[in-house]
Amino acid sequence: MKRRSDPGETERLLLPVMPDGRIYELIKLPDDMTSLVWQLPDSGQFDQPRLSMKRVGRVERAWRMANRVLKTYMRLAKDQRRESGLSLRKALRDLPGAYRVASGFRIRNPQWNYAEWIEHFDVLSDQDCRRIREHIARFSSHPHFCLLLVADAGGREALQTTLASLRGQFYQNFTCVVLDCSGELDASFDPDVELKNAGMGSCVVAQDAVAGWLADFGASLAGERAGEWLMLLRAGDTLPAHSLYWFACEVLARPDAVIVYSDDDSLDADGRRCHPRFKPDWSLTHLRSTHYVGESAILRGEAVVAGGVQLNCCRYGNYDLLLRVVDCAGEEVAHIPVVLFHRRSESIATLDPRAHAIYLPQAETGLVGTDAAVRAGDDGHPDRVTARAQESAQWQLNALLAHLARNGVAAEVSEARPGYRRVRYRLPARPPLVSIIVPTRDALPMIRRCMESLWEKTTYPRFEVLVVDNRSANPRTLAYLAKIARRPGVQVLRYNRPFNYSAINNLAVRHARGAVLSLLNNDTEVISPDWLEEMVGHLLQPRVGVVGAKLYYPDGHVQHAGVTVGPGGCANHLHAFISRDDPGYCGRAVTAQELSAVTGACMVTWRNLYLRLGGMNESRFKVAFNDVDYCLRVREAGYRVAWTPHAELVHHESATRGRDDSLRKQVRAQREIRQMRTRWREHMRYDPYYNLNFSYRRADFSLSESARVKKPWLE
Repeated sequence: MKRRSDPGETERLLLPVMPDGRIYELIKLPDDMTSLVWQLPDSGQFDQPRLSMKRVGRVERAWRMANRVLKTYMRLAKDQRRESGLSLRKALRDLPGAYRVASGFRIRNPQWNYAEWIEHFDVLSDQDCRRIREHIARFSSHPHFCLLLVADAGGREALQTTLASLRGQFYQNFTCVVLDCSGELDASFDPDVELKNAGMGSCVVAQDAVAGWLADFGASLAGERAGEWLMLLRAGDTLPAHSLYWFACEVLARPDAVIVYSDDDSLDADGRRCHPRFKPDWSLTHLRSTHYVGESAILRGEAVVAGGVQLNCCRYGNYDLLLRVVDCAGEEVAHIPVVLFHRRSESIATLDPRAHAIYLPQAETGLVGTDAAVRAGDDGHPDRVTARAQESAQWQLNALLAHLARNGVAAEVSEARPGYRRVRYRLPARPPLVSIIVPTRDALPMIRRCMESLWEKTTYPRFEVLVVDNRSANPRTLAYLAKIARRPGVQVLRYNRPFNYSAINNLAVRHARGAVLSLLNNDTEVISPDWLEEMVGHLLQPRVGVVGAKLYYPDGHVQHAGVTVGPGGCANHLHAFISRDDPGYCGRAVTAQELSAVTGACMVTWRNLYLRLGGMNESRFKVAFNDVDYCLRVREAGYRVAWTPHAELVHHESATRGRDDSLRKQVRAQREIRQMRTRWREHMRYDPYYNLNFSYRRADFSLSESARVKKPWLE
């Protein structure tokens, strides 16, 4: 923007972008403005290149500001109001200021870049360092760590970089064993000297002795090394000074844990931190799809004994070890939502360059798939790097197949795209009958398209359809419902009361014959013919109670890739509005995983579980959040909620009940939001599948604007 009073200067106005990509903002332009240029601050393009502007008067301006502030205030949790400083008092005293705060909750892009975030939330002060040392002195016991440091590439310099980071650890109760897999170290190299930690038992294992040493080491974990914790590092990887201390705190706090893992990031060629991987809590389904845990993990020594320490872990990492530990010791896995591991710049590329690409947000790298892999690991030997990536992918595939076999899981595994696997769980010879429940009211084109896509595309062999008619009045719709009611395997039920999604589904369940229920909106249409095989396959896995699908808007953008509870103020869809091929944050839009909840627009669950939990809540959640509330009760009962991207449907959102566009509907919606916050208050403070380092203002994986992780030295 240019002004007549200062034509040589250009002023900028940064407009907030809503999650769906729209810009709808109230701005004040100076009277002497001479020109206005409409442009993006980053790469991209406008769907609507022309800017539409409307002049508003003082009364309308005040009304629009107050309306946004009040709506934002009402949907925020108390913690979010307090952290942001948004209050009704502020609105009365400083309406423009309150409006700016409220607008911040609509912005799609993160407020911090990673370097800024580190400066604010991940730098230790002198006082922090003092308190950490004091805390260690008060430990009731001191867990011992055995760090297996693989010297495979990068020479002595990379090895010394790692050892220097170990030398700087606050917590020094560890042994470092250097496995010389490259054969580049001479006999004079002594890690104890490098660590200035003489007497701790650190040593170097020569290249030709590594296999034998690992075999003996695995056996010793049941004897003199019992109680140790293992971590695998590669030369060039580094640990921040408080890393082993924080792992030790978690071990002491979680004596039942067999695996503890943390978040991590990379170091670029200049040693700057970049590409953070803020991970969800434990999800076996997710680990089967991709190695999301990474190398930033410690494993309980006794739990490793049964599976043994394989030589290939030196070359391909800890994926097989993790699966073996889970198989023999159970899923007592703890996650520390803190970056406690820095990968060397070429570490991921050497190990599996595709893994590096999938953990980078697309907007940050612009690289996806195999091309990204080669570029991410370009160290002058692209052929060698690509070959290593292929070997690593095959090794992980073999490890996964062995894991499935050990657990008696019949499944086929394929690479859905580079770095991501699809596990197709095999159905029994006679798969369970599925009762598909479809509520509807008039909307003949919608219900006809839904039914036809079911009958024409669905390949699942055993299902029935229960259509629940909620006061349809259109004669053509009624005639169509009467027609399909004559089809075998179809029931048309009547619900002659005001719309209540929970009651409608509960009614249908009482008439359902199937062991499996499929809740399906009438404004959906099938894309993938095997959608039901995919969802039922996941449901048949141990302790899975609900499975959700991937839904798209008619234009192909993602409408639903799971639900997070808390971020955004209540419950919100993950990865909404990204393109169909976008892998999402860390590949989470294209990998099966456990989540807190999924949408009832397309959901499968067990009928007996549904009935045991009392079905959907007809009194509290008549229209919204009934599906989320049900999923949270399923998890509360000890079951998993899974989501798969391989069951795909189109969803014309809210076509059945319409929008909340009247005062009565908005009052009802606000009441249901309050009831959700009351019932699930603690869960909204922390969604285990949405990292605490992300902003809870918006469910878009942007970095948090406040410190949410509790530091053990401050407790």
